[in-house]
Amino acid sequence: MHEYSIVTALLEQCEQHAIANQASRITKVVIKIGVLSGVEPALLATAFETFKLEGRAREAELEILHQELVLECQACQSTHTIKERSVICPSCHSYETRIIEGEELLLMQLELETDE
Repeated sequence: MHEYSIVTALLEQCEQHAIANQASRITKVVIKIGVLSGVEPALLATAFETFKLEGRAREAELEILHQELVLECQACQSTHTIKERSVICPSCHSYETRIIEGEELLLMQLELETDE
């Protein structure tokens, strides 16, 4: 399960941001997961709940934003947002497409608190 290593890296990144901003707590972590990222959102959420128990993120809420696939067709010059995992242009059925969005796993927002 590579979600465990992803969550470990995510929590380390959150801790570094918290330290840099002199925060005592991380209250919310918002990530965006693309449909082609290779990450299973449910497994990632479970791993987050398991590994957050130490450090500043122990009470943090995880919010997952799901990014659909955005394709740009080189053949017909169209752009499409699609829900399924397909790289075929829905307009002209060409395979000459470029993925614009949908492969990423990004930390989008981090809410921090200080003791002051």
